[in-house]
Amino acid sequence: MSKNLADKLGKGLTPQQFIDAMTKNQDKFLDWYNRFEWSSDDEREFFESLSNRDDLRCLILAADWCGDVVRNVPVVFRALENAGMPVEVLIMEEHLDTMDQFLTMGGRSIPVVIFADTGGFVLGTWGPRPKHVQEAMIAFKQNNPDRNAPDYEDNLKATRAEILARYGEGTDYQKTITAELRALLSTF
Repeated sequence: MSKNLADKLGKGLTPQQFIDAMTKNQDKFLDWYNRFEWSSDDEREFFESLSNRDDLRCLILAADWCGDVVRNVPVVFRALENAGMPVEVLIMEEHLDTMDQFLTMGGRSIPVVIFADTGGFVLGTWGPRPKHVQEAMIAFKQNNPDRNAPDYEDNLKATRAEILARYGEGTDYQKTITAELRALLSTF
């Protein structure tokens, strides 16, 4: 079934409004935002070339308390800055009806970057993390189906540490995100 978010277009915050409204993690968010660099001129030119199209919209389900939002959404903002594409942030808690259409392995994981056409028809999504980072959570969920198991919390803690390790210390993960977004956008 194809999803349509026409009723959500124009209801979100601009990237700047989202940043200004942050009550948590704003400094960290801006740090990742300011450290963004294109992996190549070719990559930058691809995103800039999107400004020749007027048929795409981007909605991002997010919240300022989420570590993956703080790390990944600045990259999405920067990648789409010169793409001429309207970008809106839907705060997850205020848009649970939309969130529940975009669950990850049955759970509410953010961010979810949603690309739609001007009529609101969803063309594709990205998130909540780069694929190689998300693999650790997928493995955890598959191997730990029982939330009440005695080792569940310890295994979750270990998985979160693995996720941080996969992100790495620097900004290399940002190149992965722009590559994954480019691959997705190239299919529309």
